[in-house]
Amino acid sequence: MAGSDRQPSATGVAAVLAPLVHRLLGNDPPVAVRAWDGSVLGQPDAATTLVLRSPDAIRRLMYAPGELGLARAYVAGDLDLDGDVFDFLAVRDVLAGRDEHLSVGLGPGGVLEAWRVARRLALIGRPPPPPAEEARLRGRLHSKARDAAAIAHHYDVDNDFYRLLLGDSLTYSCAYWSPSASNLEEAQAAKHELVCTKLGLRPGMRLLDVGCGWGGMVLHAARHHGVEAVGVTVSRRQRALAEKRVAEAGMADRVQIRFQDYRDVGDGPYDAIASIGMFEHVGTEGVEAYFTGLHAQLRHGGRLLNHAISRPPGPAAVDPRSFIGRYVFPDGALHEVGSVVTAMQEHGFEVRDVESLREHYARTLRVWVANLEAGWDQAVKLVGAPRARVWRLYLAASAVNFEHGRTSIHQVLAVKPHPDGRSEMPLHRPPGPA
Repeated sequence: MAGSDRQPSATGVAAVLAPLVHRLLGNDPPVAVRAWDGSVLGQPDAATTLVLRSPDAIRRLMYAPGELGLARAYVAGDLDLDGDVFDFLAVRDVLAGRDEHLSVGLGPGGVLEAWRVARRLALIGRPPPPPAEEARLRGRLHSKARDAAAIAHHYDVDNDFYRLLLGDSLTYSCAYWSPSASNLEEAQAAKHELVCTKLGLRPGMRLLDVGCGWGGMVLHAARHHGVEAVGVTVSRRQRALAEKRVAEAGMADRVQIRFQDYRDVGDGPYDAIASIGMFEHVGTEGVEAYFTGLHAQLRHGGRLLNHAISRPPGPAAVDPRSFIGRYVFPDGALHEVGSVVTAMQEHGFEVRDVESLREHYARTLRVWVANLEAGWDQAVKLVGAPRARVWRLYLAASAVNFEHGRTSIHQVLAVKPHPDGRSEMPLHRPPGPA
């Protein structure tokens, strides 16, 4: 982009916004900014343009001066993007100063500048209400009722939307891009096979899948390893479609899908337990109950595989004032993998293997973003423009975070040893899917 000395002079609303934009993005902004009156700050032919469609974009920044205000403006459509969503995220990095946790904030000077702009444009008044898509949970943190509401906020969306996003595998977790996986469906099947291999599944075993989603893991395990599988979820829409998929596969005699909180499972012992993409919802307060409960449901010599997003050392709980905390994973938490290993061993497990799939998740997310972009019009019909915007921003931001190492994902395999110390583990790690 041309330097600021060669940029055309801004006029209209853009001229008033210039001091705020320059404070946030520097004198040579990486994108152009177009205001609601059509005036432009920066190069008119810029590859990416931030579009302020409404004065409410400024009002939202005034009253929530940081990531939450930006998110509200984008979800509501007051702030839009003409260009690639990943270019938008480059602007986010500038706003965040590229800090470790991307806690975007205007700072005292930026807040003051935003209010100066608002006064000049006669925008002072009541703040716009948050978009309806913003989660507002009630009740005791991580009670069963509140956890069910948090899950419903994220997962009880139209199943056809998830199929558009995730493809026919309907698997909403990191794929495993084995050398032979040429597309998303094959990579998700490879992930399920990797989990089955680590768990040592054999015909006749009982498998518990905690947070079973639309049933992909239990169907794979029953079909390819002959297990009897139970999947539990607290999403009613997931359960309905998972049961339908089980029936269509002719596996109702081997696979059971329950609408059940994992804390209420009491029909163990199971030979193996898989938890894929569910631990993020447990929170910091629920770790003890989670591992204690799973330990109680596992036989001696049985294995647990905990597949979860992790983060660098620091606070585990998702900031409730962040975009992720309000729109994506309310009450969620991302744990540092070392603390997960410690917690598992403190609750009676012996950790035997830890594997990072960080690059695999970055690639998976890029495919999901491409699916969403390709089916954008249909996605908007299914869930509405605001929710589609939430997903577009969330998936793209997550891809960037995994690529840059700001977040990771680990599979932690543990065993419940026999009282005499026997583990029933093989001496060598079995190879993963080819």
